[in-house]
Parts: sequence; structure tokens; C-alpha cells
Amino acid sequence: MRILIVKTSSLGDVIHNLPVVSDIHRHFPDAEVDWCVEEGFSAIPRLHPAVREIIPTAVRRWRKALFKAATWREIRALHERLQAQTYDAVIDTQGLLKSAVIAARARGPICGYAADSAREPMASRFYQRRFSVSTSEHAVVRNRLLAAAALGYAVTEAADYGIAAAPADFNWLPDRPYVVFLSATSRDDKLWPEEHWLALGRALQAQGFIAVLPGGNIVERERAARLANAIPEAIAAPPLYIPQLASLLADSRAVVGVDTGLTHLAAALRVPTVALYTATDPGLTGVLGAGFHCNLGGKAQIPAVADVMAELQSVLA
Repeated sequence: MRILIVKTSSLGDVIHNLPVVSDIHRHFPDAEVDWCVEEGFSAIPRLHPAVREIIPTAVRRWRKALFKAATWREIRALHERLQAQTYDAVIDTQGLLKSAVIAARARGPICGYAADSAREPMASRFYQRRFSVSTSEHAVVRNRLLAAAALGYAVTEAADYGIAAAPADFNWLPDRPYVVFLSATSRDDKLWPEEHWLALGRALQAQGFIAVLPGGNIVERERAARLANAIPEAIAAPPLYIPQLASLLADSRAVVGVDTGLTHLAAALRVPTVALYTATDPGLTGVLGAGFHCNLGGKAQIPAVADVMAELQSVLA
């Protein structure tokens, strides 16, 4: 059996789809699973040993260069790659028009959400097999239920992301227990106040833990450096790729993060994770994993430093 999964973006959504691969491998140990994903997030499915082939797409980049010949050559190359293999099932767990169009280019029965379940109902018109999945379920559960319906098995076990990271080996990281602060996110209204990060970092340093603050782009690294300079012994991490970030997260004592994909990666790696929500509802897309994790806050709510410290005590003691 060969299966193609289409889940292209974003980082958190791709991470939420990892348990689907574990489920398929559990029920069909000999199945070959390919995954079509945005090129910038391809490192995530590569962490799962049951993913056979990564098929990168670049919709985000192509949209900015639609009139360039190179863009259309890449689109044609993607089409040819999707046509090169016949699949027993093509499962679009994204439920968007862009993902449905990609799925429709593959050879095999196209499976996806029914119109009442898809994030963009028009996407369901591209599917040959459609399944209704409650929109009130967590994103991880929705992905798993869709794949289970498409392939004919039941979801009974807890979500298993199935990934692991290589041990951290950074010459800039002291041999000390550390907590990772994921302070950056795509929207300003999702940020936790900087004074809260400072108070948390100082409280943890008093207990013998250093704070490590990664950042992706220049703005994020500037914020990380600003916070690290004000927290005793804290470290602003240098630029890191996703596999390196996974190693950094996996070797930490705990992770505290805002509503961002890396916070979900920490939970997927079974690192004790405290997720902070200030502008969104964690009920449908909060961190979900097998290890210790909790979601604090919500829409128009700012978690208190004391509440974060209270959650951390059980894993840092």
C-alpha cells in the first residue's frame, strides 16, 4: 500500500498531522507514506521514520512570482512528480483549495473533508471520497479521524507523533539545565508581555535554570537578545534550522512558548511544555501530546507569571 498525505502548511498544522503517519504505520506496517508539504516545513515530516518520500511544494513562493517562467517550470515539475506514482489513497488533511488542487494532481483516489467539515468548503469538490469530521474536535483529532475514515480503521490509541531528535551538541550552550523560551510568534497580539518573560527568567535562574531564547528572523532574534540581556545567565540562541531546534527543545528541562509552531514541536517531542495564549482559543489548536503539557490563557487573556511557575514546578523539582 502506498499513501500520499497532503498537508502543506503552516508549521503547527504540519506538526499536528504527524500522528496520522503513526496511525497508518500502526495499522499498515508495510505501507509506504509520502508527504507533500511546503518546502520551508519539509524538515518536520523528515523527523518521522515512517515517512518514505517528501514532495516539496512552494505555493507561498510561487504566488509572489506567478509571471516568471521558473515558477511554471517548478509547478510542472511538481505535477510530473505527483503523476509518477500511483497511490492507493491520496489524503488531503488540509481542507483548503490550494491543498485540494495539489491533491487532485496525484494519481489515486482523492480523499478529504466533506463540505461541512473542510476549512474551505469548495475544496471538497476536488475529492472523490468525502468524510464529515466534527469541526469542534482538536486539529490533531480531526486529522486522525479523516485518515482513519479514508483507510478504514478506528482511532483508539492516544496521539503518537512518532518523532525524535538528535542529542543537542552546541558549543554555545553551557552544560547546565535550561528552559527554552519561545517568545516569538507571527502576530503581535499573540505575544506575551516582555516584562512577564523577564520575571519568569529571573525566577527560574534563582532555582538554577538558565533561559535559552531562540529566534527565527531578525526581529525575533532582536527580541530574544533584548530579553536575554535582562535575564541573568540567559542565552540568545544563534540562528538554528528546524532539526537543530528540535535537538535544543528535546534536551531542555521544559519549554514555555507562545502560540507558535515550535511550541507544538516541543509537545510532540514529549518535552514538558507550557503554552501561552493571549489572542486565540487553545481548545481547537492548543498543544496536545503524550507528555506533560498545559495551555494557559485564551482570547483576550494574559497568563500570569505565577501560573506559569506553578505549572513548571512539577517538572522542574
